[in-house]
Amino acid sequence: MSVLAMLLVYLLLGAAAGTMAGVFGVGGGLVIVPALVVAFGLQGVAPEVAMHLAVGTSLATIVITGASSAWGHHRRGSIQRRWFLALLPGLMLGAIGGVFVAGRLSGGLLGTLFGVFVLLMALRMALARGPRPGSATPGRLGMGLAGVVIGGISALFGIGGGMLCVPWLTRCGVTMTRAVGTSSACGLPIALFGAATFMVVGWGHPLLPAGATGFVMWPAFLGIVLASVPFARLGVHLAHRLPARTLRLAFAALLALVGLRFLL
Repeated sequence: MSVLAMLLVYLLLGAAAGTMAGVFGVGGGLVIVPALVVAFGLQGVAPEVAMHLAVGTSLATIVITGASSAWGHHRRGSIQRRWFLALLPGLMLGAIGGVFVAGRLSGGLLGTLFGVFVLLMALRMALARGPRPGSATPGRLGMGLAGVVIGGISALFGIGGGMLCVPWLTRCGVTMTRAVGTSSACGLPIALFGAATFMVVGWGHPLLPAGATGFVMWPAFLGIVLASVPFARLGVHLAHRLPARTLRLAFAALLALVGLRFLL
């Protein structure tokens, strides 16, 4: 497949990921990672590195889209600065650790774990299991450990962290609006440290295709970033015009199919 054709594929992928992220209110990583695995397969990328390359590239795109989202929430004053700073050290350590764990896993095993994770997210969405409000006030150690878990799992699977961070902050007594805003800020260090570590871990791998720096594929990064940001606005517009329950169940079904595809 030619470079121009692959760039077009990446632009279409970015458009789809951005639209779904806006419609369903989740980070694009759950869409980008499986789609990139398919795209890399069409490009002839070795299956041994395709999954790692998809996760690393997904995190790199979240650096850009997450920064845009975090800045928007910051301007609206919806970021809880105290909780963000308490989580930050753990998020960074967890993101780095999650990448090193991914680097030790085979592509097949990492894909299987991703499939299980996506199926769990599909089940949670289908059952409408939203975050439960609470009033817990964990200390610095508790917040640090939570940051390690959130950062580690998010970097391992190439997601922004919102699906883990929002429920945790809500249980800590943060309002839903501030939980979402703070989560968007938390996604930035996860993506930044995760993507940088994926580049280091994959540096010089003999099976990497042209255009990759470690486990980050730059043509895919460029195409996805260019298309995902404007199409996310389209997704938000569609989300306000379609029934919420129908959207939730449709996305749950999509995630279930993606998860089964990785498992089978």
